[in-house]
Amino acid sequence: MSLHSNSPTGPIADRWNKHKAELKLIGPTNRRKYEVIIVGTGLAGASAAATLGEQGYRVRVFTHHDSPRRAHSVAAQGGINAAKNYQNDGDSVHRLFYDTVKGGDFRARESNVHRLAEVSANIIDQCVAQGVPFAREYGGTLANRTFGGVLVARTFYARGQTGQQLLYGAYSSLMRMVDTGRCTLHTRSEMVDLVVVDGRARGIVVRDLVTGELSVHVADAVVLCTGGYSNVFYLSTNAMTCNTTATWRAHRRGALFANPCYTQIHPTCIPQHGEYQSKLTLMSESLRNDGRVWVPKQAGDRRAPNEIPEDERDYYLERKYPTFGNMVPRDVASRNAKYVCDEGRGVGGTGRAVYLDFRDAIERDGEDAIRARYGNLFDMYQKITDDDPYRVPMKIYPAPHYTMGGLWVDYNLMSNIPGLFVAGEANFSDHGANRLGASALMQGLADGYFVLPYTVGGYLSGNRAEAITEDHPAVREALAFVNERLGRLAGIQGKRSVESFHRELGMLMLDKVGMSRSREGLEDVIARINALRSEFWENVFVPGSTASFNQELEKANRVADFIELAELMARDALHREESCGGHFREEHQTPEGEALRNDDEFCHVAAWESNGPGNEPTLHKEELTFEFVKLTQRSYK
Repeated sequence: MSLHSNSPTGPIADRWNKHKAELKLIGPTNRRKYEVIIVGTGLAGASAAATLGEQGYRVRVFTHHDSPRRAHSVAAQGGINAAKNYQNDGDSVHRLFYDTVKGGDFRARESNVHRLAEVSANIIDQCVAQGVPFAREYGGTLANRTFGGVLVARTFYARGQTGQQLLYGAYSSLMRMVDTGRCTLHTRSEMVDLVVVDGRARGIVVRDLVTGELSVHVADAVVLCTGGYSNVFYLSTNAMTCNTTATWRAHRRGALFANPCYTQIHPTCIPQHGEYQSKLTLMSESLRNDGRVWVPKQAGDRRAPNEIPEDERDYYLERKYPTFGNMVPRDVASRNAKYVCDEGRGVGGTGRAVYLDFRDAIERDGEDAIRARYGNLFDMYQKITDDDPYRVPMKIYPAPHYTMGGLWVDYNLMSNIPGLFVAGEANFSDHGANRLGASALMQGLADGYFVLPYTVGGYLSGNRAEAITEDHPAVREALAFVNERLGRLAGIQGKRSVESFHRELGMLMLDKVGMSRSREGLEDVIARINALRSEFWENVFVPGSTASFNQELEKANRVADFIELAELMARDALHREESCGGHFREEHQTPEGEALRNDDEFCHVAAWESNGPGNEPTLHKEELTFEFVKLTQRSYK
């Protein structure tokens, strides 16, 4: 299969405007004839549904939550990037574009990234108009702070609750459309399969999570906005219900899964405290603006942090990366935290933590200033750990957080299945091998507010499809597949809980496909995942029935998909004989321990076609070209 990004040509600053001008339009009075399904109500889904509804399309929105406000976008803390240059410190659309391509270690598509940088400023205006309470300077202008991997202040924020406030803005716009009748909202409804008719996405199979009832919903286009797959690691910063089922079922129906090995380990999380912990808590990257990261210089030093004098502390990020210091990108900060802990210089009871110290910032700016910037984050940390970060340093350690891989999409955000669009974290398109902090919220809202409203309409204008009913063979086949799968899960009646399988899978993935990968480890984990999958389908225990409220059945269905995805992640990591961004192969590193890319052989998107569980997938490549950013060894020193 030949992959074409469908990116426009010409000067990169003109491409998006040129493309919009060339897309076909549907008149306002004709839009009501078209129906669009949107799965997911986070920033990408809620903003897309609100905007398409505002344009006049009939929109049906599905979420497995009881309210769209529970989408995991609500958990984002630190901020959203935009190239407004309010600080007059040299920012621009081009600099945001460059920082994002460089931050992704030159593994993102240039055209998509430049479009993201272009529309970023519009997002802030949109959200201010919705009433999002961004932080402001004394004179009333919007405040900015810095995030990792950049040398300017371009991150807009609402204390440490930015995702929540942005989601509430998108939610209010969505519910306005629900009130007008243009959008129909389906809560507690989980997509469990994609309906493909004549090669085009035409609908979804949905399970009612309260009654267990299966239903089919058909439309002219389907948009997946279902987030990422970090819960494949079991322990992650994601909410417990975050899963990969929607994108994985689309993959099983023919959608290509791109760059699944590109996962991001966030450097600033509360360390694990117990064997049976099921969730890790994120501490915003924005804390590194004022907090200094350090460990004792001497291995095995178990003194309390405030008893360790200054000359016996190693501020290792400031030492190794003097230009960026504590604000290096997430992959660099995470790997270096692992290195010092591997040397025996980690802190805390497990030795798998480093300090994030605000002593100097409090002495410089005063406790009230730090409280105004990060008060809710400090309160959350104290409630969880019983340590007061105003008095003693925070203890942090990297944890799985964001996934740069996802379903392959072209410039229009459409997958290789016509009519199936994918937005936000669910697609692969904008971040390459590593996402810069504060860019997830930017991408989700850019896709929903400013990209999909053009590209979905452009697709629908030339692809009016015939109506289909539940009697269509493709619909019956999809329903039969889901019924058979759920019935099989409930009928195994083995001896192991779903949770035990998920935990075992996660520990395997963290160990072999986490911050560091090797050929030997990847080959080993593929074999062990295959064995785990076989045992799962022979020995999992799911109580209850398929035709009722059954959370264990929900989890089993999702964990089965995670097991299959985990194997693909390992195969993708094994294929990619280089280190780049969050993908670090031990065989490919510089003498200083930095990621060593192989641009001659791997300057491409790896998009995988499913051949069914247990069968090797087929690799398709989209070659990446860099016309406007020079390929260089990434350096933050």
